[in-house]
Amino acid sequence: MTFQYNNIVPWGRNFDEYVRMFDLQEHECRLKILGCGDGPASFNHECRQRGGRVVSVDPIYACSRAEIEQRIRDVFPDVLKQAESRKEKFVWTTIRSVEELGAVRMAAMTVFLNSYEEGKKDKRYIPASLPELPFADNSFDLALSSHFLFLYSENLSYEFHEQAVREMLRVAREARIFPLLDMEGRKSPYVDRLLTDFKDYDIEIRKVNYEFQAGGNEVFVVRKARQAIRDK
Repeated sequence: MTFQYNNIVPWGRNFDEYVRMFDLQEHECRLKILGCGDGPASFNHECRQRGGRVVSVDPIYACSRAEIEQRIRDVFPDVLKQAESRKEKFVWTTIRSVEELGAVRMAAMTVFLNSYEEGKKDKRYIPASLPELPFADNSFDLALSSHFLFLYSENLSYEFHEQAVREMLRVAREARIFPLLDMEGRKSPYVDRLLTDFKDYDIEIRKVNYEFQAGGNEVFVVRKARQAIRDK
């Protein structure tokens, strides 16, 4: 995909949300994790503070901190207005209002911004994107995709999704994708096709302890068979 700065909508989630979205166990947070399309999420920094090893990829990381911060300021009011106009599509329990949503997201993005320049130097924020990743085979234990695959089913083809999942499994032994819904809150039509096309892998749809988008409480999990890992 061609990166267009003016088209990005930076929207970051925090460590606790990642843990619940992806059903990450405590020991898994210490594995080598690749975040695909992390944007201005604070997960990378917060997980590292807990002893984790996370690398995030996103085309937005080609921008400077100042550029990302300005873009956040530009789109933030509009994103909250959209959330207000579509309140019925969300579950207001953990996050109880649009105002609280804004506060939670801005807090996560502020943590990201404050860690960004150091993270770039440490090669933890790398400008790249699916379906082509600049890593060797089996570089990671887990590859995560938050609010990208499936969510943009109307914009990204099935072929893109299939290639992206195969690429995640090339660089990691396991991939997890959250949520399974598209922008309208419907289950992506690509989920069942991937279940069929990856039937030779260890694959499951797992319910998680996270639901903000109504009905979005499942994570797609696919991992290499143990024999396939040994053969690498």
